[in-house]
This record gives sequence, C-alpha cells and structure tokens, in this order.
Amino acid sequence: MDLLNIIKDAGIIGAGGAGFPTHVKLTSKAEYILLNGAECEPLLRVDQLLLEQFPDQIIRGLAAAGRYIEARKAILGIKGKHKAVIALMRERIASLQLSHYMEVMELRDIYPAGDEQVLVHELTQRIVPEVSIPLKVGCVVINAETALNIANAMNGNPVTETYITIAGDIPKPMTVKVPVGVAIRDVLRQSGVENIDDYAVIDGGPMMGFLMKNVDGYVTKKNKGYVLLKKNHFLIRKKSVSLDQARVIGKTACEQCRMCTDLCPRYLLGHNMQPHRVMRALSYNLGDVKEQQIAQLCCECNACELFSCPANLHPKAVNMLYKQKLAEQGIKYQPTQLEFQPRQAREYRLIPTKRLISRIGLTAFDRPAPMTLVDFRPETIRIALRQHIGVPAVPVVAIGEQVKAGQLIGKIPDNSLGADVHASFAGTVMENTNDSILIKVGSYV
Repeated sequence: MDLLNIIKDAGIIGAGGAGFPTHVKLTSKAEYILLNGAECEPLLRVDQLLLEQFPDQIIRGLAAAGRYIEARKAILGIKGKHKAVIALMRERIASLQLSHYMEVMELRDIYPAGDEQVLVHELTQRIVPEVSIPLKVGCVVINAETALNIANAMNGNPVTETYITIAGDIPKPMTVKVPVGVAIRDVLRQSGVENIDDYAVIDGGPMMGFLMKNVDGYVTKKNKGYVLLKKNHFLIRKKSVSLDQARVIGKTACEQCRMCTDLCPRYLLGHNMQPHRVMRALSYNLGDVKEQQIAQLCCECNACELFSCPANLHPKAVNMLYKQKLAEQGIKYQPTQLEFQPRQAREYRLIPTKRLISRIGLTAFDRPAPMTLVDFRPETIRIALRQHIGVPAVPVVAIGEQVKAGQLIGKIPDNSLGADVHASFAGTVMENTNDSILIKVGSYV
C-alpha cells in the first residue's frame, strides 16, 4: 500500500486545529515540505514537547511525506528560543543521515509565526497569493503532531489519540495524551480546579480559540488546548462579545487610527487586508457588502482585536460579520495581482510574543505545561463522525457490535473530502447516529 492510502486509512488530519485531511494535502507535488513547529499560540506546549519526546518519529514522518510529494527539501521551522529542541532535532537529523535533505531553521518569537502564510515567508521568503494556499508557491505545510501520526500510521497505527495542553489560571498546567472520544470534563479535571463551572474555557489557544458555551462535549482529533480563566478575565470578556455587539461598538467608537491594519500579518505580507476600511464601512456603507470583499482575506488571527486596537474594539469580529454577509450573497474576493512583496515596514511591525502575552493578561500563566501521563478510564466514549474539514464519516458498525481499539468505525464516502475515524478503546457500540458513535468501554478485549 502506498503512503497516501496508509495516511487516508489511518484517518490523519491536520493536527494544528483546522482538521484538513492530510491525504488530500499530499496529492500534489511541491518543492518544499515545511514542518510547522512554531506553536505561536500563547500557553500551548504540544509541538515542543512532541519534538522533544519523539524526534525520530517526527523526522521519519516528515521525510516520508516530503519524498511522496517529491519535495527537494524538508524544513523544520522552530522558534529560536527553543534551543534544546533545535539542537536535538539537528543531532537526530544528522544521525538518521538526512542532513542532505532536511534542515532546521530558527523562527523569530513573533505572533502569528505559525500562520501558514507567515511561516512560508519566514522559511522560504516566498509569499502565498491572496485567497490561495502554500502549494501555489511550491510549499506543503504539516505540523509536528501530523508528522508523528504519519510515522505511527506507517507502523499500522491509526489516529485514536491527540495531545492537549491544559493551561491558564489553574494549579496544574500540563500536556496530556488523550484518547479521542473522552469527555472534555474528564480532561479538565486534571487541571486541579475543583469546580470547572466557576471558570470559562477556551477551546484552542487564547488568540484564535473560541469560548466554549459548555464543557459537556468530547475530545476530537483536532483539539490542541484548553485554556481555563476566571469569567471576569479580560480575554473572556472580549471573547464573550457577540458579532452584533461588536458591530454596534465599532460603529460608535472606531476612530480610524488604522493600527489594526498597520499590524495585520496579512497586510504586512503585501495583501490587501485592511481591517480599518472594513470598520469604516460600519458607519458609511453597511448595506453594500460587495465593497467589503477584502474581509475574506482575514485569517482570523485576532491580532487586530486583542493586540493592535488601542480602543479595545473588535475588528476581527467585524471581518467575520462581513464574511458571513458575502458568503450569503455568493460573493468571492477576486485578486487583482498574483505576485506580492512584503510591506517595507514589516520588519518593524512584527508582534513580539511576550508583549502579546502581557497585552492579553496571561503573563502570570505563561508557565511550563509538562507532558504528564494520565490513565484515562472512561465508562463510555463518544466518537464524532466529523472531526475534520469535509463531509462526516459514515458509520460502518452497528448497535450492539463489539469493537477493538483502533478498529475502523466510520469511513468517508467514496470521492468525498473527509477522514476515517477509529475506536480509541475496545467496547460495545451503544448508539449510532449521523453525528457520532457512542461506545461502552471495556465490554470487549
């Protein structure tokens, strides 16, 4: 079986949070394959810990993917501050006799260094065109956990676990390996917080993660972090604002200083993303959404909203509002150029991570979250059939059927975008819906 089918059958998706099926990403040839080890979201520690603990597997997974797409070079992008990890990866690359093909490049400690388009420019000096993907400039990007999952798949192991950092205003920050389908509450209990309901929880990183309405769900392959903060924290209050509230506040208070644009990572790469212009439309041109097509260039990194705006307004939310309106009318941004140059001021407008962490009130919580072994023993697990971009997987098991750990339980339809799903524990299928499969654990070994 070739590598693409191995990856497809293992249900591997982008482990950085988006969940794009990896076998689809690797169908095209590219000049470079890039490993995204930036982990630019404050407080999250997964990638660095995986690089530290599984260097050989990650290197082999990256090399295999790179050779499959016929990349002439593989580059690992890791922030320069992680000196021990960089030294380890360079030593292991040399030991595995891959120095001719693979190298580690040091990234600056800026936000959002892990944005695919920022990463491509930092590592290759190329700029991905507007509304395009890295492949357009000869690059394919995967992250550290995805490379690890590829190596595991080559040894016959599908994706049944994910690595999650639990961080924030908690007694015990940690990074844990969690079986897919475990209740989120069981994961959050590891934080040392006695009453989870006293806290607000961000699913993902503090910048791009979303505020959870409740914590009664189940872990999926693409979960990477849970940040717990008191409900009156600045970040929680900001993320609690609705799109309509953001619209009213912006229309009333935006002073058009254009700081949101001047520090926008995509604008600094030469794109036409100008949040201040979208904010201006709130006051003068709300009905004519065609004039606000530039909102579709927003990568939703939240730098404008959580760092740049001196008035604490909500440019990202307003961009999302216009994105929705444009989608409803079927309007798509049409680029007027294909080649881009970074703005001359870019080097002076990059956002230092430490300043960002201070700005969003997380300095006190910027602590190590060491890899911690937790033996999860749930009574039941619920495996979502759509843990990825694309269509849901179709159940291939019936109620009452006994399954083994690692067994295929949901398969993507033929010729569809999606990813297979597998049981993370042995047990008995108790419920089977179009959305998920409930398994009683321990009924079958």
